[in-house]
Amino acid sequence: MNDAPKKIVLAYSGGLDTSIILKWLQQKYGAEVVTFTADLGQGEELEPARAKAEMLGCREIFVEDLRETFVKDYVFPMMRANALYEGVYLLGTSIARPLIAKRQIEIAHDTGADAVAHGATGKGNDQVRFELGYAALDPKIKVIAPWRDWDFKSRTDLIEFARLNQIPVAKDKEGEAPFSVDANLLHSSSEGKVLEDPAVPPPSIVFMRTLSPEEAPDKATEIEIGFKEGDGVSLNGKAMSAATLLTELNALGRDNGIGRLDLVENRYVGMKSRGIYETPGGTIYHAAHRAMESITLDRGAMHLKDELMPRYAELLYNGFWFSPEREMLQAAIDHSQKDVEGTVRLKLYKGNVIVMARSSGRSLYDEAIVTFEDDAGAYDQKDAVGFIRLNALRLKTLAKRNSNS
Repeated sequence: MNDAPKKIVLAYSGGLDTSIILKWLQQKYGAEVVTFTADLGQGEELEPARAKAEMLGCREIFVEDLRETFVKDYVFPMMRANALYEGVYLLGTSIARPLIAKRQIEIAHDTGADAVAHGATGKGNDQVRFELGYAALDPKIKVIAPWRDWDFKSRTDLIEFARLNQIPVAKDKEGEAPFSVDANLLHSSSEGKVLEDPAVPPPSIVFMRTLSPEEAPDKATEIEIGFKEGDGVSLNGKAMSAATLLTELNALGRDNGIGRLDLVENRYVGMKSRGIYETPGGTIYHAAHRAMESITLDRGAMHLKDELMPRYAELLYNGFWFSPEREMLQAAIDHSQKDVEGTVRLKLYKGNVIVMARSSGRSLYDEAIVTFEDDAGAYDQKDAVGFIRLNALRLKTLAKRNSNS
């Protein structure tokens, strides 16, 4: 194979599947494999991934804490758009893939690698997200997707390959895994196996990041989030970095049963799939950001943002983070956020996020205009007559024509 890769950067979790992929790449291509493991706040100790990569013969191993970068440069820009895919999904998996792809390409350039590899299957969205990212950042890089290329037909085949190559197999991997999990600081996602029938409620063991609303405390928790230029900057008056703020909100959301979602979604590759998502901190943050915008954004800007949001969310879901159209939308969204600052008070109670109050030095809310008391001439109610008359003109014209037909 003259065009076979010589050096491959693998997105490596340290789990069974990517360890099998690592060994398979070494055997199939005779190539040197560089591993890249990103700490995006998945809640697992990552040093075992380094040890396993060393055991499997890797000489160049990258284990990086990217939590601040992830939240500051990816999650928060997405949250400025209030992005929800199909109206409900906060895009926790989608937003992580561009960062991983970007670092893979950067590591490939730094180490002289000519290929990158990922562990996404040929049925899901992640293969698209990774590979669109690679294409945008280095169109000449070779891309290897083992799940689309190898001859393994089942989990049994994979476990047998692992045993033959002295790859440790955890006891809970001996049989069919009950479901697959992806996690980062924004969310956890569970799919497959016991979750594949959307007519069957998910078992309680699926939920790992939140108490059930029924088990949450009977007393509400009140909090205050501070914003500056559209980004969260403080919690209960204490300044925090992006990742620290989201971490704290995750704990609050977990304890109050917030952020569960059972969704049948339309994958970009054409099929419907059922996923169980837990986004405790993100759910709280999303509600607070919307509330902050409600008093600081002009009506036209706010409504235009709401019109753009589904397109923006779809671009993220489909893997087009690095596309010019996403960057164009981001520029417009970011411009809208310069005056989105102030504080939002919320009540967290048994799965609910309740906005209690919002205040801002940049508020457009004018009590002198909206009051039901004497407004001292701030608003002349008689002006509404002409406004309504002009807006009703076409409706009257249509009604007149239709009554004569």
